[in-house]
Amino acid sequence: MGIFSSINIASTGLSAERVRLDVISDNLANVNTTRTSEGGPYKRSRVIMRPRAESPYWRSPFLPQSMDNGIGTGVRVAEIQKDNSTEPRFVYDPTHPDAILSGPRQGYVEMPNVDIVTEMVDMISASRSYEANAAIIEGSKAMFQRALGIGSR
Repeated sequence: MGIFSSINIASTGLSAERVRLDVISDNLANVNTTRTSEGGPYKRSRVIMRPRAESPYWRSPFLPQSMDNGIGTGVRVAEIQKDNSTEPRFVYDPTHPDAILSGPRQGYVEMPNVDIVTEMVDMISASRSYEANAAIIEGSKAMFQRALGIGSR
């Protein structure tokens, strides 16, 4: 691990949270999309994140093994997957071009499984995580500048 490991780790968090915000924005933009190229309504997407390196973690040569939990190398976006577990909403609108024409749900339109409240909570969480990673970079930068100032005296 180099001297800039905290900046490197935080930068992976910034990149991953940016992707997460992009996916949330896409979900919100498609909250009323009833017809997609795959057929049917838009399905909510979600970001799956994993550690950049599952193992091995760096171990400190100065700490006993019992005290050293290891340091990770950051986070990465493993995949963006469609949410097939959440049921779509059904809205009664017999004049809509995508309304169901027959059966027990006649006149209903199958809407995307995007919940605006959930997306907004996820957006706040992603924004806060982005801000936290940016603060780590700023803190590391300030620490390095102070260290350089001490060394030049």
